Amino acid sequence: MSGQLIAFTDNMDDNSTDAGFQFTFYCDLCREGYKSRFIESKTYKKKGLFSGLGKVAGAAGSVIGNSTISTIGQTGGDIASQKFEGMSPEWHKEHEKAFETATTEGQGHFKRCPKCKKWVCDNDWNEESGLCVDDAPREAVEVEAARAQKMKQDIEDKAAQTVVFTGEISQRQTACPKCGKPAGTGKFCNNCGAPMGMMVCAKCGAQSPAGTRFCGECGGKL
Repeated sequence: MSGQLIAFTDNMDDNSTDAGFQFTFYCDLCREGYKSRFIESKTYKKKGLFSGLGKVAGAAGSVIGNSTISTIGQTGGDIASQKFEGMSPEWHKEHEKAFETATTEGQGHFKRCPKCKKWVCDNDWNEESGLCVDDAPREAVEVEAARAQKMKQDIEDKAAQTVVFTGEISQRQTACPKCGKPAGTGKFCNNCGAPMGMMVCAKCGAQSPAGTRFCGECGGKL
């Protein structure tokens, strides 16, 4: 059985199969991963040695996106023994050797922050300060981010001060002078059909709803 697998970072996946060995190491901040080059098993073609766990693709190492992470660094021996149970002793020896090779290869694609001790990829490394971006944010990035946030706030503030409605807000629906029910906003009552036009007082010129008998301004008969 394979011994305890201790990688330079706890965040890694063991992608090995009966056909060969490959490992993925992840950045502690953004979780972007680096998959090591595929190492073919020399005992793979020996008949009767394997239980057939599937095939692996990708011979060259490559950077990959986010993925579900298995913490092999802390419980590597237990996970490996469960995943590769039934594999031959020869295969396990190859597995351990390939793991050491992959660890050396993967470590070259990450940097360890001397302050927080995290292993990070180039995207999360501040070259000028020699720290990860969590401990030493890049000045240019922070300036642009703050500027964009301020611009967004200014736009929202300006929009809040802008008058976008220039019409009049008024209650146009009136009661019908004939039936007394809400007449709606048309020229005729929605309930009885009585005309809803305004009457003009011949004495003072004031307007009153249709059907009104006396002017509301001067009392004159309509």
